[in-house]
Amino acid sequence: MVMTGIALILMVVISWIFSFLLTTKKTNNLVKVMSVGLNLVFMGLMVFWGLSLVFPGIASAAEAVSGDSSGTGFGYLAAGLAVGLASIGAGIGVGIAGASAIGAISEKPEILGRTLIFIGLAEGVAIYGLIIAIMILGRL
Repeated sequence: MVMTGIALILMVVISWIFSFLLTTKKTNNLVKVMSVGLNLVFMGLMVFWGLSLVFPGIASAAEAVSGDSSGTGFGYLAAGLAVGLASIGAGIGVGIAGASAIGAISEKPEILGRTLIFIGLAEGVAIYGLIIAIMILGRL
């Protein structure tokens, strides 16, 4: 209980310090947007932790009613992370490969088929993440 309170206070202080440092210097808009997003994530976590400090019996009552173990919850979390992170990686890969492919096709139009192969390989990462998530969900 004390450690959660200390973590909550540290998170507030760290988010304020970083938001102040990132928004006061002359930075580009992407850094400012990321700073605001980081603050929103920290504020959401603080609300969650604050509510868990105020109402500690909610989590235990919900677990007693559902009867699910924490392993099932971690399994769902792992499946979501597998799909989400694989999709983010595939999006970055397709963005980079697509931009390069457009540049190459504009100079040499006959290499269209070869550039599509690389874009398809980058999209395959998302499919692998989906397959892993299905395998994880199949074991729950």
